[in-house]
Amino acid sequence: MLDIIDTHQHLWNLDRLNLPWVNGIPELNRSYKFTDYLRAAENSGVTRTVYMEVDAHPDDKQKEIDDMTLHCQADSDEMLGMVVSADPGKPGFTKLLDINSNNSFLKGVRQVLHNPEQAPKYCLTPEFVQGIRTLSKRDLLFDICIRPGELHDAVELCRKIPETIFVLDHCGNADPYVVNGQRKTDSSSTDTTFVHSKESWQKGIFELGELENVYCKISGIVARAEIGWNAAPLAPTVNTCLEAFGEDRVVFGGDWPVCTLGASLSQWISALKEIVSNRPTVVQEKLFNINAERLYQL
Repeated sequence: MLDIIDTHQHLWNLDRLNLPWVNGIPELNRSYKFTDYLRAAENSGVTRTVYMEVDAHPDDKQKEIDDMTLHCQADSDEMLGMVVSADPGKPGFTKLLDINSNNSFLKGVRQVLHNPEQAPKYCLTPEFVQGIRTLSKRDLLFDICIRPGELHDAVELCRKIPETIFVLDHCGNADPYVVNGQRKTDSSSTDTTFVHSKESWQKGIFELGELENVYCKISGIVARAEIGWNAAPLAPTVNTCLEAFGEDRVVFGGDWPVCTLGASLSQWISALKEIVSNRPTVVQEKLFNINAERLYQL
């Protein structure tokens, strides 16, 4: 069985962390623990994981790091690292990193940039850019989780700081049904956060793919899978990302438990395996484990 490193594995204990964003999503408004993840990943081929922060309340960010460090220590054969929550544009950014500078499990940082309250172009402010510049000196990467209509901002940010390694989450938050032509650009929903056109998304993806300091995480898109879905509607998004970034700068992410809004973790893994099944074995291995092992220094 293909060895899989899941580079985007969430956990949350609502008795420990305040996650305001789950209040509006009943399916996710409960605790998801590591034992739950192991059950979800059973027989899927996942052997190692990298924890991804869960956009907890600012007061709980250090608590989240402390809790996940204990997990990494206790589950050393599975969870091998973590990407933590920190805002590069805020004054306390450097202090948080200093406090955790001796934590060998810390691999990178993420600040979610698609929250409704997040102003457009925030990632291009001088303070944010300066914060990102410090990451390479600490051997830390930065995950970009941004609105798909703002990929041009991500391109500008990554060009400004070539010394920092960036990972684009969730295929740039693409709507796979827009990419494959089944859905129009305009949305009937009042929430336009993830609205984009096929052309603008493709342009952003290929421009990011030209930058050697940017990786693409093949993740997230299955959360939008519609009832009765199969791998085919997701394939154009995956294949475009693989074409843009090449075989050496793509990694797999499960996005559990958010992925369960569309499919189980094992269903997502099976679908992605099907999509790439015609590619050389070494390319599949790079996507599912080799690139992640190098990127996160596992």
